[in-house]
Amino acid sequence: MKRIRFKIYNMQLALKKLEEAFFKSLMILSAISILSVLLFIIYSIVRKGLPSLNWEMISEIPTGGFYLGKEGGILNAIIGSIYIVIGSVIFSIIISLPIVMYINFHLKKNSFYKEVCRFSYDILFGIPSIVYGAFGFVVMIYFGLKASLLGGIVTVGMLILPIMIRSIDEVARRVPNELIETPQALGSTKFEMIKVIIRQIMPGITTAILLSVGRAIGDAATVLFTAGYTDSIPTSFNQQTATLPLAIFFQLGSPIEEVQNRAYAAALILTIIVLILSLSARFFSRKLSKNKI
Repeated sequence: MKRIRFKIYNMQLALKKLEEAFFKSLMILSAISILSVLLFIIYSIVRKGLPSLNWEMISEIPTGGFYLGKEGGILNAIIGSIYIVIGSVIFSIIISLPIVMYINFHLKKNSFYKEVCRFSYDILFGIPSIVYGAFGFVVMIYFGLKASLLGGIVTVGMLILPIMIRSIDEVARRVPNELIETPQALGSTKFEMIKVIIRQIMPGITTAILLSVGRAIGDAATVLFTAGYTDSIPTSFNQQTATLPLAIFFQLGSPIEEVQNRAYAAALILTIIVLILSLSARFFSRKLSKNKI
């Protein structure tokens, strides 16, 4: 009897090891597949875009016939993308931080309203960006507004708002109660308590900004109807602005090969900007994380 039990135990142990090895292999295969696709995309962009990339393309705005293969650059799209990313991130932080503070540190733990809020943001998170673009366009028509930098900032800000809220919320809900109760017991004001909490959740805020920047700078659907497109650099919120995703879209649609290669060069610039912003955010995140308790 003991021998039979011992054999069954060994078989169960062997099955568990086999299962563990299977899922480990599956995870490694998935990681290699994703990395391979990423490297292939970067290789394609660099191979086709690097020969067309030059200082003139980065430092000049389009001149007449740029989209027919003549002189000029995409400085207007680079500046426009940076304007929209910075503006939309500031817009969404101003709205998302009070919301996160309210649902985590004002509502009760078992509040039904809190769960409804989170569920709503999860739904908004999954809505396609073209819907946000169409919604922003309809609202602008209702108020008699034209496509402009401000319209692009607000619409992209709405797009990244659920990302910002849910990312910060996941960190805020893990803040220990002692960190909230201790300042109150010492007679601190709510504003002072919020300053302590913001320091604690700063890595979450940085992660939210990283995710938002990546989504905001690469999205074309939200700005297609709301930000417009122009060959000049906007000097006010009421003017139309160009963006890198739309510049890539318009150049790729050209039948001229030289213009198509410029689209890959623009994609390379977009990738480099995202990389610089990501590395900068990680650097500042580490600096600010020193204050974490």
